[in-house]
Amino acid sequence: MTCVAVLGAGAVGARVARRLLSSDAVDRIVLRDVEPDRLAGASRALGSRVVVEHAPFPGGLEADLVVVASPRGTQVEATAAAIEAGRPAVLVGDGLAETVAVLRLADDAERAGVPVAVGAGFGPGLSCVLAVHAASWFDEVDEVHVAKAGTGGPACALVHHRALSRRSYDWRGGDWKGGDGGSWVRRPGGSGRDLFWFPDPVGPRDCYRAALPDPVLLHHALPEVERITARMAATRRDRLTAPLPMLSPPHTEGGTGAIRVEVRGRRGDASDVAVLGATERPAVAAATVAATTVEWILSGRHLVRGMAGLGEMVEPVGFLHDLAGRGLEAQVFEGERALS
Repeated sequence: MTCVAVLGAGAVGARVARRLLSSDAVDRIVLRDVEPDRLAGASRALGSRVVVEHAPFPGGLEADLVVVASPRGTQVEATAAAIEAGRPAVLVGDGLAETVAVLRLADDAERAGVPVAVGAGFGPGLSCVLAVHAASWFDEVDEVHVAKAGTGGPACALVHHRALSRRSYDWRGGDWKGGDGGSWVRRPGGSGRDLFWFPDPVGPRDCYRAALPDPVLLHHALPEVERITARMAATRRDRLTAPLPMLSPPHTEGGTGAIRVEVRGRRGDASDVAVLGATERPAVAAATVAATTVEWILSGRHLVRGMAGLGEMVEPVGFLHDLAGRGLEAQVFEGERALS
């Protein structure tokens, strides 16, 4: 009997549990959350195959895999516990600081031989898979630029709100400004306005620098790329209020969101650009990606026995095919111009 523990019963965690129960990969779910109301609502919707655990939680966690969909501040502890217990883990967080802190546990995961998929959501997650997939079309990749629009549940909205007021990390390779082999460039969140076209129905949005983890994960997956950036869609009000507490409580769930990945490089003697993207409600998309990642790890289809971003953990074509079968389909635009 296969059991998966889902830590967090919010907009993403509850959907991950539901999707796993609808597949043949999982027989039982252990669902944990510190909020009794969220647990009660999730347990009514999910049925008898779910074991609900309230805080304070029991010391042990009997499960074949752990999905960490809990709010920021708890992911490092939960990941460390999963690695110590020798259990694979799938993380859905999209905070930069939390992602960097979790990645410091990579040596522990490698020694234990435990697969840990970091950033296995919409963005990062699907965004990383699309970037690695598009990079395989080129003989040489020079740049990767990621943009995202929309938020999932309240925890995701809070992360995005804070991200606009904190410094972004962009990767610049080569000897940029005298660096030896490249360096991280820190710039203020909310700066660097750029207009990006997302797939319909989201369309064009102004996007800005923010504290997003995508460049960190993509630099590890594509270390030869010289420039990696990430931006998020925001309004003027978002930028002005980012340093302040949220003026109103976050929505239970946001509307339609999107991700956009632009890859630039060379094929033969031509300079090419490929743009890939996807649209969906972010919580729905994140849950679909996370649940599919769980199924891949449980079936032994993962590529890394240790910690890695989703772009390194899965084979892109097969993974995207499985996502399309679950209703999350990527869109592609390609352009080409001759080198002068």
